[in-house]
Amino acid sequence: MLSLAEKIIFALIILGTAALFLTPLYQRFQIVRSGHPENRFDRMGKRVLHALSKILLQRCTLKNERLLTGFMHVAIFYGALTFDTMTINHTLEGFFPDFYLFGKTGLGDFFSLLVDIFAVLTLGGVLFFIIKRFVIRPKAYATTPLDSAFIYTALILVTLSYLYFEAFAIAHHPESMRLSFLGSSFARAIQAAGMSPAFVAAHFKISWWLHILLVFGFIAYVPHSKYLHMFTGSLNVVFRAPGVSRMVRGLDLEKSEVFGIEKALDFSWKDNLDALACMECGRCQDACPAFQSDKPLSPKMILFNMERHLLKNKKRIKNKKRDDLPALVPAVHTEGEIWTCTTCGACMHVCPVEIEHIQKIVGLRQSQVLMESKFPAELNAFFRNTETNSNPWGIGFAKRADWTEGLEVKLIQDHPDAEYLFWVGCAGSYDEEGKKIARAFATLLEKAGIDFAILGAEEKCCGDSARRLGNEYLFQTLAAEVIELFSQYKVKKILTICPHGFNTFKNEYPQLLDLVPAIRDQAKAHFKAIAVYHHVEFLHKLIREGRLKIESQAVEALTYHDPCYLGRHNGLLDEPRELLAGLTGQKVIELKNSREHSFCCGAGGGLMWTEESLGKRINHMRAEEVIQSGAPAVATACPFCLTMLRDALKDKGKENIKVKDIAVLLVESIESGIKPSPLAKL
Repeated sequence: MLSLAEKIIFALIILGTAALFLTPLYQRFQIVRSGHPENRFDRMGKRVLHALSKILLQRCTLKNERLLTGFMHVAIFYGALTFDTMTINHTLEGFFPDFYLFGKTGLGDFFSLLVDIFAVLTLGGVLFFIIKRFVIRPKAYATTPLDSAFIYTALILVTLSYLYFEAFAIAHHPESMRLSFLGSSFARAIQAAGMSPAFVAAHFKISWWLHILLVFGFIAYVPHSKYLHMFTGSLNVVFRAPGVSRMVRGLDLEKSEVFGIEKALDFSWKDNLDALACMECGRCQDACPAFQSDKPLSPKMILFNMERHLLKNKKRIKNKKRDDLPALVPAVHTEGEIWTCTTCGACMHVCPVEIEHIQKIVGLRQSQVLMESKFPAELNAFFRNTETNSNPWGIGFAKRADWTEGLEVKLIQDHPDAEYLFWVGCAGSYDEEGKKIARAFATLLEKAGIDFAILGAEEKCCGDSARRLGNEYLFQTLAAEVIELFSQYKVKKILTICPHGFNTFKNEYPQLLDLVPAIRDQAKAHFKAIAVYHHVEFLHKLIREGRLKIESQAVEALTYHDPCYLGRHNGLLDEPRELLAGLTGQKVIELKNSREHSFCCGAGGGLMWTEESLGKRINHMRAEEVIQSGAPAVATACPFCLTMLRDALKDKGKENIKVKDIAVLLVESIESGIKPSPLAKL
């Protein structure tokens, strides 16, 4: 097809394109490699299989958050794969005349049909995104309009130039038509126009060169654009850490010189890959309660600004010039951004390429708290109270068991052989609504004949809020004391009424066992064998086993608020609904955002202890969903969520909508029961 001179020129174009593509790719690889070590190489077979299934089946985009957008992305994705295959054919065709990748096979005929189908779908998908980005202009698409315009233009030109080539290829070589319905139609038009064979042959070569130059030009541009996510995003899915949203990265406080993330060189290699993997789709931003409530935080912009900073300082990062790098706060991220995150995990749940936003935000908080002593002023009291009295309110240890008055609840020091330790938590011990939950749960345990005890005055804060507010030192101090306490009393099983305590014991304390030298080996070994239950899953278990007989009073219809650290982070979604269905005899009235897509109450990430002075109040937005549901009452399974929802409904003049914990509802049902719960038959 090409003359010798043309083949030489073409070979040089290939080499030049490879250099233009690989050079910035290698620079980005150096940025990733500069990050701190992090083990993400275990179970590589499973990792690769998961990534392939998620990417090739496009499960990453076909989520119910943006279904139509997902389908359009699928069209472009498979169109890109199809045209990439044809680019290989197009390239080899330049060196080997009449070359066809699939030969004279049925597969080859079918593939020619696919190419034309995806040409139509790609053009339709691109048109959809052009209208959405430049006409509708949602906030999620606010970044890099020029980059988007270039990519859309390139996709259109590459597709149209291929159809141009296909038409003249079929007109020049009719046997190459196969099942190409577009190319054959255009070829017939060319023939009907009476174009000469020489004219057709000339345009056959011109169209070949035009298409190949457009394709190679696009390839050279890809590493400089968000289209790079096709590669980096795929790698990011391979190196994901399941369940990472519910955990904060631990710090080695004895060996580290830097605590948290102060500068770009403090990121791990996976953090850097996250920044380069962002596809700027804005799903994280759309799901973020802080962004939706008009606060400065956008999870998307955290990654977007981080990527720009890494690229701008790539030489300093590559050469480990840490002193020459500016502090990330305030040079890259503002205080308003890092202190308005509730760590609810909504951003991470919806991210198509599984970026880990929370680790970075909490890492920035750790640096601010531990190295700069900078944090919201109201946290002074929180940290002081937690340090001196092991609870956020600063109330004395002696009052931790006051909630048990009138109940026959044993202390573990008097009953060391108890099968279960009921970890009451700070809210259950000191907050008035929390005390009601603790009393209700203890009552249910007694009725079920469960052998349990509490720590009483010996109990301390689990440290969840301290950790998420960046005070890792305080968290590790509390954790070491609590783990030693569990070992002292040979605790076998733990029951909690707070999702935060449940998550802390189940997912975060285990990672400290090899990180905190203050914890004795005996205590570490003992803790590994402890089972942890949230009260909702435990009550559900008791009823299914017939150990707890709940009587239903035909409670009026309920809606249910999924606590982030129970539902989205730990997957406890069906158990509370089945419990409530047993009480009401009907399905729960679902809120607009429910189950794994639940909208945060605003208290997570330690923000229960800060003033929400920016934007709208998150709990007010959640309360609006409760009001819109029409439900006369709302149930939840977290003392913090209960407080936030109750206060929000009161602010909105809807005190008639009662907010109660599931344990309280179950006790009330028993005290005025009428008929057996259908749940007991499950």
